[in-house]
Amino acid sequence: MQPKLFEKTTETIDLETVLLYALGDFQSRGKVLIDRELAFDRLRGAFLRGFQKFGIPEMSEEQIVQALKNLGVTVTEVPRFVAKRPYRITVDAALAEIATNQFNKLK
Repeated sequence: MQPKLFEKTTETIDLETVLLYALGDFQSRGKVLIDRELAFDRLRGAFLRGFQKFGIPEMSEEQIVQALKNLGVTVTEVPRFVAKRPYRITVDAALAEIATNQFNKLK
């Protein structure tokens, strides 16, 4: 059952689940994720779709980056003058597989 517009949901979802879903969504669109350094901006659309899917407000870049690090994603920070969102993200094959499974389970 879908909650009404102003009704609070009783279900809580952790940020890691949303990010795994987003990484799986990115791969489901035919994009290569495994062992490829991607700019944060390339994944931002997937993150936004994940937040929208679970009905939670968008988190800050720093919160997303920290959660990605907690998942085991390699995050490299470049100087701010290089990019507006100065993070480069690399996901290994094992985590990409987990993300694909999470996406398929939750879609």
